[in-house]
Amino acid sequence: MSRVAKDPIQLPKGVEVKLNGSDLTVKGGKGTLALSLSEGVEFSQDDNVLNFSYSNAKMGAIAGTTRALVSNMVKGVSEGWERKLLLNGVGYRAKVTGDVVNLSVGLSHPVDYKLPEGVSADSPSPTEVVLSGIDKHAVGQAAAELRSFRPPEPYKGKGIRYADEHVRRKEAKKK
Repeated sequence: MSRVAKDPIQLPKGVEVKLNGSDLTVKGGKGTLALSLSEGVEFSQDDNVLNFSYSNAKMGAIAGTTRALVSNMVKGVSEGWERKLLLNGVGYRAKVTGDVVNLSVGLSHPVDYKLPEGVSADSPSPTEVVLSGIDKHAVGQAAAELRSFRPPEPYKGKGIRYADEHVRRKEAKKK
């Protein structure tokens, strides 16, 4: 049985949490995020500490999930989320213009990916793309969609990978 919901969340300075009915709003220096709480999950705030509780044993998992989502929201509005992608391959490069990421990854055509709202991209070098935003889900989804254009292959390691990803390499066929 998970006990994630019993762990309190410490609010950093400048972060406000408001509950309006079943809608929870987290406001910080980087922006505002909202979440709808499930029935049976109670929320209490004492100074800079958030606590979650639940009415019956069946709601424990939902309360833990809600607590994790709110914790991610608090971190997002205070520090923000970031995901770094690396391009590995001859001629593979990325270019960011506004909210469009242009990828040249060995296809017969260049790939233009429009970033979702709330996610921004930067390309410090032609083989790196750094996605950032306040919503962890949106940043992770955009990174996964960019990676899906050319996932890393196991023989030469060519493709788009996360910076912290390890690609298991296979040995080539022997004659």
